[in-house]
Amino acid sequence: MNIQNFLSQKISQAMLLSGLSENYRPQVCQSEQAKFGHYQVNSMMALAKKLNLSPIKLAKQVLEKLDLHGIAKKVEIISPGFLNIFLEPKWLALQIDNILEKNKLGVTPIKKQTIVVDYSSPNVAKEMHVGHLRSTIIGDAMVRTLEFLGHNVIRANHIGDWGTQFGMLIAFLEEKKIKNYENITLNYLEILYRKAKHAYDKDVKFAERARDYVVKLQNGDDYCRKLWKQLVHITMKQNQILYDRMNITLTSNNIMGESLYQNMMPDMVSDLRSKKLAVQSQDAVVVFLNAECNKSSELTGVIIQKKDGAYLYTTTDVACVKYRCETLHADRILYYIDSRQKQHLAQVWQIAHKAGYVPENVQLEHHMFGMMLGKDGKPFKTRTGNTIKLSDLLDEAINRATRLVLDKNPDIPKQKLKTIAEIIGIGSMKYADLAKNRTTNYIFDWDNMLSLKGNTALYIQYAYTRVLSIFRKANIDLKKRFNGSTYLSSNHSVELALNLLQFDETVKKVAHDGMPHIMCAYLYALSSKFSQFYETCQILEEKDKKIKQSYLKLAQLTAKTLKQGLTLLGIKTLDHM
Repeated sequence: MNIQNFLSQKISQAMLLSGLSENYRPQVCQSEQAKFGHYQVNSMMALAKKLNLSPIKLAKQVLEKLDLHGIAKKVEIISPGFLNIFLEPKWLALQIDNILEKNKLGVTPIKKQTIVVDYSSPNVAKEMHVGHLRSTIIGDAMVRTLEFLGHNVIRANHIGDWGTQFGMLIAFLEEKKIKNYENITLNYLEILYRKAKHAYDKDVKFAERARDYVVKLQNGDDYCRKLWKQLVHITMKQNQILYDRMNITLTSNNIMGESLYQNMMPDMVSDLRSKKLAVQSQDAVVVFLNAECNKSSELTGVIIQKKDGAYLYTTTDVACVKYRCETLHADRILYYIDSRQKQHLAQVWQIAHKAGYVPENVQLEHHMFGMMLGKDGKPFKTRTGNTIKLSDLLDEAINRATRLVLDKNPDIPKQKLKTIAEIIGIGSMKYADLAKNRTTNYIFDWDNMLSLKGNTALYIQYAYTRVLSIFRKANIDLKKRFNGSTYLSSNHSVELALNLLQFDETVKKVAHDGMPHIMCAYLYALSSKFSQFYETCQILEEKDKKIKQSYLKLAQLTAKTLKQGLTLLGIKTLDHM
């Protein structure tokens, strides 16, 4: 059930009956304060201005034709022209019963799309660090949400598995006669990469050998291709361990490296030249773009092929967009890449659009995100100033959660402690990030992250276990199907029911905006509403059977919604805490 859409349709019908054009779309939103009702229509002022009418007069005109019989107990007009809608508790109760009978918590069907989500993108031959966290967990929360709604989602873990760095590594491995590639760890490979980079920058002959290996690799040399595959495998095997620890849904099947698009390059550059979009300039092939991608009024030249025939990142990324549209048949492509890539992506997309590689109906969206900062307001790093490895961050989260659990329950069995600490620690770390608007920087704070108060994963996980404990005490299966209609007998039960019914709106908004913090805010509000309900409504002590069953149904739906919401965020729940 999507109350917002339902009310929007009702308002639209009233507008048509009032003689207004069907082009006007009412803006119906959830009221921020109870005194303004449950929902508010706030588009009358702008519409009245266009029609040269008084907003109050227009609101009265629409209200006269608005049919919310049995749905709203009251609709009022307040200055300067708002319509406040107070929903009928009996109608809300009926919607609760309908949701309990349906799958997916009553989330309404959508128009299915093929959506490519580009996220995580770790560096080859390097361990993942905190800089990869936001892209990885925000992107994964989005693919979970989009799949839940029924979209065909294609995960794209775009990695730089092609280019000069492999020539450097192969040349260095050969020079040092390192042959046991199967035993090389990612940590050791990163050390070798740094040494190879140093040699490349300082030794002209080494740099020349490295470039020769790049040519051999690109020309399909068997030895270079075999070693290249092994280096990529070492990297992604270690990354998969991290993905599994973090409950991230990426697998080896989702890897889409730059190598995937290399065979497309020659034909694509030829096509751009034939369309007069790319021209020869100082021995390089260049596409000149207008001011859309920069602040200058002058044309910007973007090189897509160097004079030595080599292609650049821009060329690869244009081919990538082309592939996703033409081969994967994407309707929407989401990029979870930090804000520093904004101009680069804008240039890539402009080239792809000009060349006709992107159909007009395909949405290209750069979902930028801010940085993780320490308490000093600077990028989150170790005390020595080094970038924190993601594996170390996970270890620290689990260690802190372990101490927290032991402090409350020192006699807990070791295996149980391990499981609980992992779920709480990693869940809290992910939630602390996901709960922040992705467009802003945020301060990473261990103490707040593992708090039982405020908008934290632990608070919501605890609310979930609290509901389960009610059903255990009553010796009732959480999956039980209750007979009879729901009866909302108190303001707290009405408020909880309304919040539960807003899950559909929340999921749809997260999917549309690419903002998981909206789901976090919803789950926190739901947990708080349930806490108020639990404290004022004596669920198990209630003598009236009809009211008691209604309380249990609300509690049951709360548990299902909290669990589903956390699952969409990639966070696990516990049955006991």
